[in-house]
Amino acid sequence: MIPLRDDNPSTSSPVVTWLIILANVLVFIYMLLLPSETALNRFTLAFGAIPGEITGRTGGAPVSHYPTLISSMFMHGGWLHIGGNMLYLWIFGDNVEDLMGHGRFLFFYLICGLAAAWTHIVLSPASTVPLIGASGAIAGVLGGYLVLFPRARILSLLPLGIFSRLIPVPALVFLPLWFVLQLFSGLGSLGGEEAGIAFWAHVGGFVAGVILVRLLARRSQMSWW
Repeated sequence: MIPLRDDNPSTSSPVVTWLIILANVLVFIYMLLLPSETALNRFTLAFGAIPGEITGRTGGAPVSHYPTLISSMFMHGGWLHIGGNMLYLWIFGDNVEDLMGHGRFLFFYLICGLAAAWTHIVLSPASTVPLIGASGAIAGVLGGYLVLFPRARILSLLPLGIFSRLIPVPALVFLPLWFVLQLFSGLGSLGGEEAGIAFWAHVGGFVAGVILVRLLARRSQMSWW
């Protein structure tokens, strides 16, 4: 199922969500404009989060690589990668930001992204494959949305062979199904270090979002919702 929009209007402008999307798009455009594949690989290795470097397994000073835990959140490997991530952030981010406020939402987003990255690193501590993408942080937003708006409905595109159908799916169904898919995909990928989707980062980010959202959402608005 591909989410298209929700039936949950926000009461304020999601400034931080817009700025995060803009930052991701600008970095992606910069990566597209790099003059060669070699330059792109060099950029990815410099600013992507490489587990082996962060844990010190590949030598060097681990602390010097910690900034990549943030920079990697704004990098993407292709049109489908950034398109899917920004679509999810666009649909679910505004409502979570609405209940948290701009500053708290930015803090929430970054902490979920860090939790996602560390989950991946703990399970692949010697990997030399760069971790890039906003998926882990956005997974935290999905976890927060599930806690705050379980009754919201997500208009989703359901591909059925050559036909497709639009169906409204409750967030209480859509988001747990998404999480279970990431969890089982993560279990299937244990032990592998090849480049691909970091499913455990998604799992870690989602769990962090579920835990942190009640600490950061404004309680008066939570009770109203």
